[in-house]
Amino acid sequence: MYAFIFIPFHVENRSKLDPKKQYIFCPNHFSYLDIPTLGLSSHNAIFVGKEEMAKVPLFGFMFRKLHITVDRKKLKSRYASLEKSLHAIDEGKSLVIFPEGGIMTEKEPVISNFKDGPFRVAIEKQIPIVPVTIPFNWIILPPDEFLLRWHPLKVIFHEPIETSRLTLKDLDALKGKVHHIIDSELKKNLNSEILNNYITYP
Repeated sequence: MYAFIFIPFHVENRSKLDPKKQYIFCPNHFSYLDIPTLGLSSHNAIFVGKEEMAKVPLFGFMFRKLHITVDRKKLKSRYASLEKSLHAIDEGKSLVIFPEGGIMTEKEPVISNFKDGPFRVAIEKQIPIVPVTIPFNWIILPPDEFLLRWHPLKVIFHEPIETSRLTLKDLDALKGKVHHIIDSELKKNLNSEILNNYITYP
């Protein structure tokens, strides 16, 4: 896809993922371009996403194929999506869950607080979490626009975080660790010279 639209991309794998192992991928979410970007992963994973995404031009067709969707305004829907996520893990599948719960930030690229969902699933099923940093998609495709801007795309798949021996008492600590990894990597990239023409980061 990216070669077709002339956007160069770089995939950085901080460790080699076991092709026979399941993972829960947790990326930051600042752009609708994040969805196809996760297709650059070596793992074939199921997305968990908002129902509203199916209506988004250009990328909505990708969400129509999702196995798990959620209406975050409805408690019943949130519970059902959690149950479906657990069932997908039982079937041997990996998941992609945006821990922010959608494009929530009011000032890109400041990462929002994380929801509990992906971390609860990871702990209950003892599945490793892979933090994913996508630093530049908000420049290529801002969340309130549908016209692409030229900028190299980059995605970083961090080392998996094991959840074996963790219990739900460790949920907040695990959530905080993943948040810190992604946020730190975002700041490193935002401080690079290539972004000095785009933003002034606080």
